[in-house]
Amino acid sequence: MPSDRSFMLKPLPALLAAILLSPLAAHADNSTSLGTVQAEAGGNANGGVSAATQQSAPYQAPTQGSLTATQPQSIINQHYIDENASPTANYTDIMNIAPSVFTITPNGAGGMETHTTSIRGLQDGQFNVTFDGIPFGDSNDFTHHSTSYFMPQDIGSVVVDRGPGTASTIGPATFGGTVAINTRNPSEVAGLTAYGSLGSFGTHLEGARFDTGVMQNWGDASAVIDYKRMNTDGYLTDGKLNRQNVYFKLLKPLGSNTVLSLVAMYNTLHQNFSSGATLAQIQQYGPTYGANNDPTSQDYYGYNYDNIETDFEYIGLKHQGNGWTLNNKLYTYDYTHYGWNGFDPNGETPNGTVLGSPTGLSMPNDVPGQRMQMAYRSIGDILHITNDLGPGVLGYGAWYDHQGNNRFQYEIDMSQNGAYNYNVVPSPNGNLEAVNTNPPGTYIDRLMYDSLDSFQPYLQYAWKITPSLTFTPGVKYAWFRRTIDAQQNQGPGGPLNYSKTWGKALGSIDLHYLIQKNWSAYVQVAQGFLAPNLNTFYVANPADNSVGPETTMTYQVGTTWRSHQLALSGDLYYIDFNNLAVKVKGPVGQNIWINDGGAIYKGAEAEGTYYLGSGVSIYANGSLNRAYDKQTGLTLPEAPNATAAAGLMYNTGPWYASLITKYIGKRYGNPGESDPLPAFALTDLNVSYSLHDLPYWVKKARVSLQVHNLFDKTGIADLAGSTQYAGTNLYYTIPGRSEMVNVSLGF
Repeated sequence: MPSDRSFMLKPLPALLAAILLSPLAAHADNSTSLGTVQAEAGGNANGGVSAATQQSAPYQAPTQGSLTATQPQSIINQHYIDENASPTANYTDIMNIAPSVFTITPNGAGGMETHTTSIRGLQDGQFNVTFDGIPFGDSNDFTHHSTSYFMPQDIGSVVVDRGPGTASTIGPATFGGTVAINTRNPSEVAGLTAYGSLGSFGTHLEGARFDTGVMQNWGDASAVIDYKRMNTDGYLTDGKLNRQNVYFKLLKPLGSNTVLSLVAMYNTLHQNFSSGATLAQIQQYGPTYGANNDPTSQDYYGYNYDNIETDFEYIGLKHQGNGWTLNNKLYTYDYTHYGWNGFDPNGETPNGTVLGSPTGLSMPNDVPGQRMQMAYRSIGDILHITNDLGPGVLGYGAWYDHQGNNRFQYEIDMSQNGAYNYNVVPSPNGNLEAVNTNPPGTYIDRLMYDSLDSFQPYLQYAWKITPSLTFTPGVKYAWFRRTIDAQQNQGPGGPLNYSKTWGKALGSIDLHYLIQKNWSAYVQVAQGFLAPNLNTFYVANPADNSVGPETTMTYQVGTTWRSHQLALSGDLYYIDFNNLAVKVKGPVGQNIWINDGGAIYKGAEAEGTYYLGSGVSIYANGSLNRAYDKQTGLTLPEAPNATAAAGLMYNTGPWYASLITKYIGKRYGNPGESDPLPAFALTDLNVSYSLHDLPYWVKKARVSLQVHNLFDKTGIADLAGSTQYAGTNLYYTIPGRSEMVNVSLGF
């Protein structure tokens, strides 16, 4: 049996004390202002434009490029998030506006985990997501849980980097890009803000935020604590979600140009979920079908639910002065998920269980189901250092992360309060047969502990050939070690104790040219690397696998223009994807993994905002994308052939209004399918007003109305997977029109 490592999965009350003993000392001098250091400690971002320039293209732009970026990048600033994102939104709902991005949240904004997140056709697990520069995610496949961490009230910006970046870009999946989420900084002014929202699908949210302001008696420290509670019945039938979240951030100056930052977040949620519906179910029950209220059905909402608890903490030290910078973050985060589900909620497997033993008491009418746990904690550290050296800047540092994960899944009888079901259910022909034969008759699908250690040191040099031209070569070494200690391995079953290590040096070069102070261009060539997923260990003998890391070579060229009236950027990209990991039959009939061929991703992207005057701006973005298998020429799954967005914004004085449409082109749910999933376009309307002439005890007030999916599109949105027994396709539909009214009061 796997050794007990559950201590790793508990909150770490002594973490802060341990971190404070970090050997990284703070040094103070007067060469750099504290404001610069504090801003770079993570937090608010408006694309380099202050609130004083409200009536300008960069301030009003939903997305925009950066004049300093060396790869395609879309900045989504706090202004856009405050005015356009639903207060219940996932970070994926926010990033959906960017070019080449495609996300689907089938239960309404924040109503369930985002099902699909695609950037240029690369899927979640093939790119990084970071909070204040810290990568997070599941170590088994590098995917992310969008409802389990920070909420939009605590997000200062989201930056979508489309590409592997420079050598200093760290994380488990720099392979396909980085979604960088920056947490919101405390206000410099003390105050209490109460806020609430009420909307469609029985959705409501209540919250309160307290800012200390700058506390002179505490060495100019400032802090914020924000609590919110969200409940929704969901767009899908019986798709309820209840969520609570608390966020804390402290910034403490240490001398004149050093700042200590402390961030902590805790989140809990309970949700009833839908795994999708067949076309027959959608035709019979309509596009909102998710679950039912029949306790004799495997699709009963009371059998399909999750309880999830997470936390995320870090302590950071940022110092600038005398031509060098130091930025260090020591962090930990946890994800604990207990889940229950009917064995085959879409009705293709009839009821029936066997209790007591494989030949025990047959219960032909009982409801079969499953109970699972996935509980992991990561602990890690990120160090970035830069030094002015010669005609440029030398950058170096390292990232280390250890994640330990306990996982189990049991077959159970829902009708008998979760009694073990020995994996035997009536088959369609009336005979009893084992659904899971690992080994035949057991109720344990998996019982394992796995871990992933990651280490990435890097070195790069930004050589300023001229004051306007910078050439940056760099290299990092990506190293990963997986271990598994299983009593019952997922897939073939049986015990397994195994480990494997992968490593590769990855190079990058880029050339950045500041043509004018408001116009830049870049060229980038960079390698990407993705370690094999844990499922390559779900075989009888992983040593028989010849699978190695998947790799990419990315070529990109782009330009950005920014002025008061126009924010415009565009790029071309070509990605050569090699060593695609696939499962095949081995020499003795067992499944093994190999690297077979690869894929090509290529396309063009652009985004721009033009300020017309009198508070009015127009916005558009678009992408033409192609992602196909090298050997077959078939389009890859979940890779739209195009994306686009267009909108009109009005922002002057206390008023804000926007009307924005996002278009997703045709795509395929499975490789080789003859019929693509249909293209669709969704339009959102947002209007807000900040009130004046308030009672003396109210500092500020704001009311807003949001209408999502204005024209009530409810067609097929995406493939959701397939049924347990027959492999019938499952689908999610587009959530119908929803309205939400939001009110906030500042004291």
